[in-house]
Amino acid sequence: MIFGLSALVVAALFTGAAFYINVAEQPARLGLEDRALLAQWTRAYPRGFVMQASLAVAGFLLGAAAWWMTGEVLWLAGAVVLVANWPYTMLIMMPVNRELGAIAPENAGLASRALIVRWGGLHARRTMLGVLATVLFLWAALS
Repeated sequence: MIFGLSALVVAALFTGAAFYINVAEQPARLGLEDRALLAQWTRAYPRGFVMQASLAVAGFLLGAAAWWMTGEVLWLAGAVVLVANWPYTMLIMMPVNRELGAIAPENAGLASRALIVRWGGLHARRTMLGVLATVLFLWAALS
C-alpha cells in the first residue's frame, strides 16, 4: 500500500503545481508588458517542466508498482493518465514551447502574448490529467 499512497501524494503534488501555474502564475504573468511576459515565461518554463516531468514519471512508477503488488487496475489507470502528460507535452505543447523559445525578448509583442495565452490553455489540460490521475489513485486507495 505504500506504493499506492506514495503515487497518490505524487499525483497530488503534480496537480497542485499545475493548478498553481493556471490560477496564479499564468494570470500574473499576463499582467506584464510583452517583453517582461516573454522573459518570465522563458525563465519559468524550464524549471516547471523539470519538476512536473519528474513528478509524472515518479507517479507512474509508483502507481504501476501499486498495481503490480495489488492487482487493482485503478492504480495502473492513474499511472497511465499521469504519465500521459509526457506525450501530451511533447506532441501538443512542445511546438508552442519551441515557437516561444525562438522569440528574442526584443521581438516580444502581440504574437508572443497570443502564444503564451495559448500555452496557458494547453497547460490547463495537463492540470486536468493530474486531477484525473489523483482521483483514480484516491479511488484505488479507498477500494
